[in-house]
Amino acid sequence: MAKLSGLQKQVLSLYRAFLRAARSKSAEDRRQIESIVAAEFRRNAKQIDRKNFIHIEYLLRRGNKQLDQLKSPGTVRFSTINPHSEP
Repeated sequence: MAKLSGLQKQVLSLYRAFLRAARSKSAEDRRQIESIVAAEFRRNAKQIDRKNFIHIEYLLRRGNKQLDQLKSPGTVRFSTINPHSEP
C-alpha cells in the first residue's frame, strides 16, 4: 500500500473525528450524522480533483469548523446544504 500524503492523512483524520463526535449523540442522530458524513466525503472524493489542493484545504477548514459545532453539547442534529442542487 502506498504511503499517504499529509493532506490525505488530514482528510482521514477529519473523517474519523466526525465518527467519534457522532458517538456522543443519540442513536438516531448518530446514524443520521454517520450517513451524512459518509455521503459528503464520498461525493467530494468523486467530484474533486486530487491535485486541487486549494479546494481540498478549504474543505478541510470548513469540515473542522463543522466538527467543532458538532462537538458542542447544544448541537443535536446535523444537516447539509448543497449549493449546487436545483430548487
